[in-house]
Amino acid sequence: MTLDKSAIAALAKRLEQAETTRTPIIKITDEYPSLDWEDAYAIQTAIRDAKTARGVRVAGLKAGLTSKAKMKQMNVEEPVFGFLCDYGAYGDSSEIPMDRYIAPRIEAEIAFVTSRELSGPGCHIAEVLAAIDFVLPAVEVLDSRYENFRFDLISVVADNTSVAGFVTGGRPRQLAELDLPTLGLVVEKNGEIVEVGAGAAVLGHPAESVAMLANNLGRRGEVIPAGTFIMSGGITAAIGVERGDNVTVRFQDLGSLSMRFV
Repeated sequence: MTLDKSAIAALAKRLEQAETTRTPIIKITDEYPSLDWEDAYAIQTAIRDAKTARGVRVAGLKAGLTSKAKMKQMNVEEPVFGFLCDYGAYGDSSEIPMDRYIAPRIEAEIAFVTSRELSGPGCHIAEVLAAIDFVLPAVEVLDSRYENFRFDLISVVADNTSVAGFVTGGRPRQLAELDLPTLGLVVEKNGEIVEVGAGAAVLGHPAESVAMLANNLGRRGEVIPAGTFIMSGGITAAIGVERGDNVTVRFQDLGSLSMRFV
C-alpha cells in the first residue's frame, strides 16, 4: 500500500462526489501513479463505509473483467470485484432514469444467491456450487466516473468497478436445472439483436468468479455471507444506452429482463 488513511479518505470522497453529482473526474492514477491493488480496494472500502454510514444498504457483490482473454490482455490473474447498493436496484420492466448517470452502459450476467457462507483463501468452485441457493438473470448498469472513459484497472477498482445499478427478475432456477456454461442469452436494443453469449464467457463457468471473489475477500479479512446476491460477471460486451432506448435480454431457461432508459 502506498497511501495513508487521509489520502484514502480524500480519494474516496472525490470518487463518491463524482458519482452523486454526475461530474466526471480525471483518473486518480494521474495524480497517484504508484497506486497498487491494496490502495484501490482500500479506497473502494472507504466508499462503501461512507455509504453505509449514511444508511445505504449493500445489496450484493459483483465481479468484473471475467473474460480469460481480457485478463491475459490486461496482465491480471483474477477478475476485479465491487459491491452493489440498494439504491441501484431495479426490477424487470423498470424505467431507469438517465439523469442519475454520466454515460451508462449495460452488461448481461448470470447471478447467484448463496445459502451458506463462503470464505477464502482456498475457496474453489466445488464449494461455490454447493453453496448456491438459486440462480437468476441479471443486467448490470455501469457508469464510469472518469472523464471520457479514460482509466486503468487500479482506478476502476477504486471507483467500485464502475457499478451504477442492476436489474433482476426473470425466472429464478435451481442450479441442478441448469447447465451454466452453455446457458445462452440474447441482448436486444430497440428490437434489434446487439449481443449474444453464453455462461462459459465468464472464466469457463460463472461460479469460478465467485470462488475468486471469496478468495479476494479472504485476503482482506472478509467473507461472502449466506444469502448474498452475487453478479458473476459480464457475458456480453458493455453496450452503451441513451435516453429512450428499450433493452430486453432473453436468457435460456431463466426468462427475460426488460428495461427502458428515460
